[in-house]
Formats: sequence, structure tokens, C-alpha cells
Amino acid sequence: MIFICPAAALALIALFVFVPKRELRTEIEIGASASAVWEVLRDFPAYPGWNPFITHIEGTLRPGERLKVRLSSHGGAARTFHPVLLSVDPGLLIRWRGRLALPRLFDGEHYFALVPSGEGTRFVHGESFSGVLLWLVGTDRFEADFRSMNEALKQRVNATIIPPSSPMLP
Repeated sequence: MIFICPAAALALIALFVFVPKRELRTEIEIGASASAVWEVLRDFPAYPGWNPFITHIEGTLRPGERLKVRLSSHGGAARTFHPVLLSVDPGLLIRWRGRLALPRLFDGEHYFALVPSGEGTRFVHGESFSGVLLWLVGTDRFEADFRSMNEALKQRVNATIIPPSSPMLP
């Protein structure tokens, strides 16, 4: 028989009830339409050719689907995980949730949002982290990874845009 003292039981319950949360949000302005950015963002097979952070992604962009995602972090080894798509709004939003083993241990709700902005698009890339491991694992290291992906996305979109034809000179 296992005996757990009431104080230890309460501490364990509190550990999982009062789970820490952190938010990471990055943005970049891209001088292209949201539809042009969306075309690059949704082209998963092309990710290895341009994306320094999400180096591989497989799956169908449909809520409830499970993706296979490989991340290459600046400060660590590449990792593969299998998040579930929570929402997909074509041309506007991709949101998924990944977790480490059990719920509330280390969860992340990752999102890409496209916001029309003047003549271009603001790409908002973020993640809401929660779980007891946040007390041990920092999330600041992901900011550089998010920013490098944002910049690479901007470059990729700019490379795919066909410049308007200039008038022919007589």
C-alpha cells in the first residue's frame, strides 16, 4: 500500500492545477498579399528548402488532423513531434497544439496568423506555453527560432512575387 501524506498530495494537486503559462509572440511585415504569404506557408513539402526552424512538416491542413513536425532549434538538437491541428482558416490562420507526453506537463499552442496591413501582410507567429515543466524549461530560446523563420518566410515570399511589368519605353 502506498501512503501519501496530505501535504504532499495537496502540493501535487496544486502543481497540476496552478500550471504556469507563458506567451511568445513575434511579428514581421511582408510586402505581399495575405494570399501570397498563405501559398508559401501552406506548401509543407517546400519547407526544407527555406525554413530554418520547421525543417520538415507532413500532414493535411484540416482541423483535427495530426501533423508530423521536425523543429531545428538554434540552441539544441532537432526534435520531431506530432501536434493536432486546432484550426485552419485559409489565408488567415493555422493553429496547432503539441504536448510532451501527458497534458499539463508541457503543452504548446502554436499559431501563424496573417493580418492584412496596408500594402502587405503582418505575419504573426506565436505560441502559448503551459505546463509544470515551464518551471524548469525556459521558452525565451524559441524567440530567435521564430524570428529566423519569420525572416526566411519574408525572403521566400518576396522571391515568389512576380514584379509588375514595367511599361515599355518607345
